[in-house]
Amino acid sequence: MERIGGIFGRIVLAMAGGRSPWGGKPGGGPDDSGPDDGETPDGESPTGGKKPSGPRNPWIPGGSDEGAPDEPRRSARIDDIFRTRGPEGPRRQSGGPGGPPFRFPPRPDGKSYLPLVFGAVALIWLGVTTVHQVEPKEEGTVTTFGRYSHTITPGISLTLPWPIQNVEITDVTSIRRETIPEGEAEKLMLTSDQNLVDLSYLIRWNIKDLTLYKFQLAEPDETIRQVGEAAMRASVAEEKLNRVMSGAGRADIELRVRSRMQAILDAYRSGVAVQGIDIKKTDPPARVVEAFKGVSAAQQDAESAVNRAQAWAQQKIARAQGDAAAFDKVYAQYKLAPEVTRRRMYYETMERVLRNTDKTIIEAPGVTPYLPLPEVARSKARQEGQ
Repeated sequence: MERIGGIFGRIVLAMAGGRSPWGGKPGGGPDDSGPDDGETPDGESPTGGKKPSGPRNPWIPGGSDEGAPDEPRRSARIDDIFRTRGPEGPRRQSGGPGGPPFRFPPRPDGKSYLPLVFGAVALIWLGVTTVHQVEPKEEGTVTTFGRYSHTITPGISLTLPWPIQNVEITDVTSIRRETIPEGEAEKLMLTSDQNLVDLSYLIRWNIKDLTLYKFQLAEPDETIRQVGEAAMRASVAEEKLNRVMSGAGRADIELRVRSRMQAILDAYRSGVAVQGIDIKKTDPPARVVEAFKGVSAAQQDAESAVNRAQAWAQQKIARAQGDAAAFDKVYAQYKLAPEVTRRRMYYETMERVLRNTDKTIIEAPGVTPYLPLPEVARSKARQEGQ
């Protein structure tokens, strides 16, 4: 563009000076007004050659002439104007910076390799998008222009190429896991006795119907998490804190949560099968851990006292039952011989009562000398000890 502007500038200046831009007078005769720019007075060019005869071609770049010095100038053609120009400006010679882009070398027969390259790319594209290998644990959903078409089973399957049909292969057998809550976050739940418990658990599930899993729910994974949390809160609210933190209570909660989750997901037609629930921890809230430990210690002490009292009561009951059984036996003998049994009971009772007391024996009806039986027994014991 700068060169074209320079040419038009020279034309305007020549016309303003009353000269023809092609080297002659305005009337068409030769210019006798003196030497022109770039010419010597004797009609020779500045390079020493003979000046070309005929009018100058303003469309040829300055400093260069078309042909040999002796050849007459030819008129401007449209090819000369656009030969070295394009939309981006004057073109440069090939091989230098800014030259034409790289071209594929031709084949031996002179034809281009581009058709072969495009054909190979097309064959690869067809092979990749039409042949599908599905593993035994997987299934694939086929969509035609984004709309569900059918499901492909394990093996090799053929479909129309992309973007007409698209295949998405998914593992439907492996067990997937959702941990609630994620990381070390606290998840507080309310028990039936108005206590809070920090509970974390694991949901194990897999896909039982791939079509429903893909197209029935917008976000199936998030739906499973939300349903699991709702079922867990409902089950924990039915149990007391001690049951929630005990092994038996946790097992019951896990079974109820699984049953509730499966019922809700089946109602949603989610295509998901819940395999199990695993409660990982049941701890008191972090802010009341110390108080909870004190309450737990007091409860354990109370349980120990209750256990000791129950053990003492059992012993007393067993002894009473034994005495009653012995009395029943004595009573049976008493009914057979009442006088003998009565006397025997009297003697046994007196022996048990007087065994550890000082005794004085007086023979009636007269008075006999005092017989110190306890002192005699003590003397005998001292002698045996020596």
